Amino acid sequence: MKRTALLTLLRQHSPFDDEEQKMWRDTLQFVEQNPDCFERWLLIGHVTGSAWIVDETQTSALLMHHRKLDKWFQPGGHADGESDILKVALKEAQEETGLEDISILSHQIFDVDVHLIPANSKDPAHYHYDIRFLFQSDSQKPLLINNESKDLAWVKLPDIYRYNDSDSILRMVKKMAIMQDFLKKDS
Repeated sequence: MKRTALLTLLRQHSPFDDEEQKMWRDTLQFVEQNPDCFERWLLIGHVTGSAWIVDETQTSALLMHHRKLDKWFQPGGHADGESDILKVALKEAQEETGLEDISILSHQIFDVDVHLIPANSKDPAHYHYDIRFLFQSDSQKPLLINNESKDLAWVKLPDIYRYNDSDSILRMVKKMAIMQDFLKKDS
């Protein structure tokens, strides 16, 4: 069953707060009930993979200004049938940023988010069940804007709210702050 690996990862994930807890439950239920959950043509929604990419100091994250949605987000995209969502997130990150050297910081899920994608000329409104993983890359490497983005920027974590102040994005910033505090206490 194509969904086994993702279901295992989802069951191992510990949501950060009540909001993520609800989205995690919704995602788990969606994946359990939809064998075609990785397919873009599943019009009610589909699983997507995203990359929260931090720099070497883990004090900045890489955001892209999404061309169609005209907002700043983390890189990510459709699985298009691929059930290895970590692989999807890494592929999307490389394609959307031009970075080849992106390290996986954890094979576990970093964040789970469910969001409504507005209708457009090709597709009705539908949900993205977004599975996010934590990556790291060199902030000095050149970035390449592609046809999906208007811009790319390394943004200091405390400044991310100026680019996108959604609960979804700020939750990942909060998770990084907790990780940094934990690492400082551990050293």
